[in-house]
Amino acid sequence: MSDIITITLNPCIDKSTSVSGIQPDKKLRCTPPVFDPGGGGINVSRAIKNLGGEALAIYPSGGYSGVFLNQLLARESIPVLNIQTKQHTRENMIAVDTMCNQQYRFGMPGPLMEVEEWQRCLEAVEHNDSEYIVASGSLPPGVPVDFYAKLALIAKRDKRKLIVDTSGEALRHAVKEGVYLIKPNLGELSSLVGENELETNEIEPIAKDLILNGGSEIVVVSLGAQGAMLITKDVTYKVDAPIVKRKTTVGAGDSMVAGIVFSITQGENLRHVLRYGVACGTAATLNAGTSLCSRQDVERLYKQIQNEK
Repeated sequence: MSDIITITLNPCIDKSTSVSGIQPDKKLRCTPPVFDPGGGGINVSRAIKNLGGEALAIYPSGGYSGVFLNQLLARESIPVLNIQTKQHTRENMIAVDTMCNQQYRFGMPGPLMEVEEWQRCLEAVEHNDSEYIVASGSLPPGVPVDFYAKLALIAKRDKRKLIVDTSGEALRHAVKEGVYLIKPNLGELSSLVGENELETNEIEPIAKDLILNGGSEIVVVSLGAQGAMLITKDVTYKVDAPIVKRKTTVGAGDSMVAGIVFSITQGENLRHVLRYGVACGTAATLNAGTSLCSRQDVERLYKQIQNEK
């Protein structure tokens, strides 16, 4: 059994295409679409698979689109535990305008989940004994805002480690209960502490306060093209992202989480964990669509980060 599970309450199918010039009121000729399974935790499981590891993906799915989602994950040999739902799984659209190299991302709302459905998702996590639980992504309608806090209670009771990558009230409730690791971006961290905007030099003291108040043992703040910071009660590390020609930002955060969790389970020190996570996040930007990070790109970028002073 895998030592990592991921839980995705708002999974999706990501449909990617490109078109030469986006204009209103005209029929736009698109390239053949590429379909990928998506949603925070699902992407983390897929990226971990790319890195040579394995993570069981737990998620709800329903309707014809839910069947297709299950098939897409089976094609990638991702171990899954899917909870059947009454509503159809959502589908998202990503379109690249090749004339100006601009990317347009259309995220559809998640379907309403019934109480019995999200409770079965919670029970699936509870009945699994993997040490690491990765809870990632938004919560669809019908799911209580403290769902991740409920996961935190399970993790603490069973001495498991919960990693949360979400935002808004869902993140606030999770931190109030206390988790092992959170990975907000700068905007999400600002919102979490009630600030409109934070400067980079404010990250460390704010993260330390969260840690000392029992919100999270480790705080990793992603800074996009500027890299990331990792803070614990004892250490603070910052890693700059390698300069690359980015094709997309889709899946970069999920790839970073995958790299962080995977390297932690390999027993690596936290400096390596942050470097590897940044390498994974950066590697995901090299590929168009939602193909996430490749192991070859990650290893090359990690060496580049390691060699920088």
